[in-house]
Amino acid sequence: MELNGRVAVVTGGSTGIGRAIATRLAGEGCRVAVCARSEDTLREAEAAIRAAGGEALAVAADVGREDEVARLRDEVATKLGPASILVNNAGIGVFGSILDLGTADYDRVFDTNVKGVFLCTRAFAPDMVEAGDGVIVNVASLAGKNSFAGGSIYAASKHAVLGMSKCAMLDLRSKGVRVLAICPGSVATPFFDGTGHTPDPEKVLGAEDVAETVLHAVRMSDRGTLSEIEIRPVDP
Repeated sequence: MELNGRVAVVTGGSTGIGRAIATRLAGEGCRVAVCARSEDTLREAEAAIRAAGGEALAVAADVGREDEVARLRDEVATKLGPASILVNNAGIGVFGSILDLGTADYDRVFDTNVKGVFLCTRAFAPDMVEAGDGVIVNVASLAGKNSFAGGSIYAASKHAVLGMSKCAMLDLRSKGVRVLAICPGSVATPFFDGTGHTPDPEKVLGAEDVAETVLHAVRMSDRGTLSEIEIRPVDP
C-alpha cells in the first residue's frame, strides 16, 4: 500500500506503542487521527506529530462505547476523509490472582481490549470495503498465546483479539481489506505504570520496534498479506 495521503486511525494513540505507530505513519505522509480517553496526552501527541511535519487530528473517545466510536468515525470522515488504515491499539491490563479479581476488572479490560476492536472495526471497515482497499492492524500480545500467573483477564482478552482477527481476516480479504494481528512481547511503555512490574528497558522491546513492524506490514504489496506477526525481545 502506498501511504502518502492515506487516512489512518490509531486508537490508544496518545502514548506508548500507539503514539509511536501514529508518528511513523504520519512520517510516511498519512493523515493520522489519534484516539484516546485522555485529552491532555492526546493534545501532546497531536502537537508532537505536527511539530515533526505530519498531519494529525486528536479525538477523545472511549473505544468501548458504541456512541463514542460512531462519533470518532464521523469526525475522522468529516475532517480527514474515509480511513484506509485502522490500528486497533487501545488496551489496558489489570493483573492479579483470579481469586482477587472482580467482575468490574473483567468488564473494564474486555470493554477496551475486545469490544473496542469489534466496535472500531465495524465502524471503519465499511468505507474500506466500499473502496476495495484497506488495512486493519489489531495490536494483540504474546499474552494471547502464553499463560502467566496473574494474567487471567488480560491474557483471555488477547486470546479473544487473536480469534477475532483471524475471523475478520477471512470475512474481509475477498473485499480487498487486509486484517492482521501484531503480537509483541514486553514493551517499555507507560502500560506498566501502576502494575507493580517495571520491565528492564534494556531487555524488552521499544515502542518504535512495534511501530516499524506495523509500518512494514501496512506497506506490503496488495498481492499478499501478513495475518499474524510475533515480535520477541532478543534477550528477555
